[in-house]
Amino acid sequence: MTVCIIGWSHGNFGRHPQESIESLLNAVVTDALVDAGIEAADVDGGYVGMLNAGFSRQDFPSPLLLQSNEGLRFKPFTRVENACASGSAALYAGMKFIKSGEGRIALVAGVEKMSDVPTEQAGENLLCCSYRPEEAMIKGGFAGIFAGIAQRYFQTYGDKSTSLARIAAKNHSNAMENPFAQMRRDLGFEFCNTVSEKNPYVTPPLRRTDCAPISDGAAAIVLADMKTAMAMRKAVALRATQQVTDFMPLSRRNPIQFEGASMAWSRALQSAQISLKDLSLVEVHDCFTIAELISYEAMGLAPPGEGARAIDEGWVLKDGRLPINPSGGLKAKGHPIGATGISMHALAAMQVTGTAGGMQIPNANLAGVFNMGGSAVANYVSILEPLRA
Repeated sequence: MTVCIIGWSHGNFGRHPQESIESLLNAVVTDALVDAGIEAADVDGGYVGMLNAGFSRQDFPSPLLLQSNEGLRFKPFTRVENACASGSAALYAGMKFIKSGEGRIALVAGVEKMSDVPTEQAGENLLCCSYRPEEAMIKGGFAGIFAGIAQRYFQTYGDKSTSLARIAAKNHSNAMENPFAQMRRDLGFEFCNTVSEKNPYVTPPLRRTDCAPISDGAAAIVLADMKTAMAMRKAVALRATQQVTDFMPLSRRNPIQFEGASMAWSRALQSAQISLKDLSLVEVHDCFTIAELISYEAMGLAPPGEGARAIDEGWVLKDGRLPINPSGGLKAKGHPIGATGISMHALAAMQVTGTAGGMQIPNANLAGVFNMGGSAVANYVSILEPLRA
């Protein structure tokens, strides 16, 4: 059974001190129902993706969906957590809810409120997504973990700092056209490539411009079975979805290969009966620029060690052979953990329905999404195509 996206809503990502988990969710849930053209009573159940891990004192987010509309009362809603892929995990749970026959329409949302804690505490919270017995003491928190991955990559294939700066500059430039983005500032390559007071090392070799920001935000999607979707005003099919989990300890795998991500990509492309060259664009999980660079290799765009060519030669620009992160990615759009996977799927749905505004890739008809939890531990790959736009 094919499950379709029939509506979505994307909040503004950023630092929102006046907002709460409840208010962020309420806004996107209300708008997603309107966008889908349905009433709350039409929803059969749903899921909420949220990490929390100490970011918010308000936990247990699934019942908060009811605050936006009493029509959701007495329906089954569940919180889903899978590190930075919590949003995709919620979406996949909603998809399976429909495939199982439990309901025709599912509401899935993702939310995170990260800015209420100091930066140092935020870094400590994120370490829950690492293997603490071996990685909790790494200097710089999760940035330190990815800095270690970058160091290992550089030792193996040469210093790629310049290519990482190009990735950062690309994503900041793309975010200028994204009305939901946290950092709508075209910083330029020279700024991203230069260590300075405004762009210091966070943990060498990663500079501030190599790291996604601390973010607040929410997004929501409405799913439906194919028969229901074809009666709606728009429908985007989840043509293929794959989840692959790898070892959590970096010591048990090659940290610069993203083998779980590569397997998820291979399985998704095979399931969709397409090749990478058939895709119009991809939204990838660039929590750090090194993650985007290695993702080029994991998806098969470039061989191991040659991912830098994809950015250096312009393959991944908006007018390149395979645009990557036309939204600005996590790097510039923002990365509110639980909302990220929902955001990526909503933005991909906008692209294939021709409603992405200034982000739009011309004639986009197949979009890929790669969302990961931890350091390529929980790997989710989706292929989206329009049925009704």
